[in-house]
Amino acid sequence: MMSKFEEYFKEVGQWNERWKKFLEAEEISKSESVWDNLDRFTDIVENLSSTVDEKALVNLQLEVETLHNEMENYFSSRQQVGSIWINEPAVPLGQHKLPPLAYPYESLEPFISSEIMKLHHQKHHQTYVDGLNQAEENLKKARENGDYSLLNHWTKELAFHGSGHYLHTVFWENMSPKGGGKPEGKLINMIDSYFGSFEVFKKHFTEAGSQLRGAGWALLVWSPRSRHLEILQSESHMIYTQWDTTPLLVLDVWEHAYYPQYKNNRRAYAENWWQVVNWRDVEKRLERASEIKWPPY
Repeated sequence: MMSKFEEYFKEVGQWNERWKKFLEAEEISKSESVWDNLDRFTDIVENLSSTVDEKALVNLQLEVETLHNEMENYFSSRQQVGSIWINEPAVPLGQHKLPPLAYPYESLEPFISSEIMKLHHQKHHQTYVDGLNQAEENLKKARENGDYSLLNHWTKELAFHGSGHYLHTVFWENMSPKGGGKPEGKLINMIDSYFGSFEVFKKHFTEAGSQLRGAGWALLVWSPRSRHLEILQSESHMIYTQWDTTPLLVLDVWEHAYYPQYKNNRRAYAENWWQVVNWRDVEKRLERASEIKWPPY
């Protein structure tokens, strides 16, 4: 237990320091309450005894989770009034990183073992991060060299590994040692309204995961077009797409969209299509979509 504590202690300490550096980089005033939250957490960590039991370790994890939520709420409110994210943090091309967990690997036992969590996070998720970075770098080379002979390959890699990275990042945050029970507020009202009841929703979602052909995901999603929840399945992670992204500009290349006019010359259709793009609509979609900001990894 001691070695696990020391490892986790080191991780949360580094995590706390990264938040402070981020606030300094954003020039957030020292009078803001967010600094008090970080200082409170620092005091908690410094006052911990050198010998701790499992209960103390779980309490530390809960403090990390509480602080994480407080920071997210703070930034969300600042985004709304336009007083932060002037220099928005972004992931540079080919520099995605494995996000840290907000809880120890063993804290989801007995439901998910420590062994599975560690392998899943450190090995499998890291593979998706590495693959996404490699795909982005090779697509950059293609743009620089004008050589798109391997475009389909690297686009597929971009979609597969990108979706793996983004979905796993959501997956870790969707779990907590203090999880379970039922949702509250708007979410449970929308579940009851669309699915009939929480129990019906749980049965549908469980079956979506259980009956999926091969490996993949069950997902509860929000449809901004129909304005209701829905349960989807995804084999593997994707089919040339990435989850947790929002369409801004789309080109239909199904044959019905061009064949009566262009026959088999899809390239001519794609090249001419640029003459009718409504960039104002694309700009509007970007403006609305960019209101959502998750921590960059």
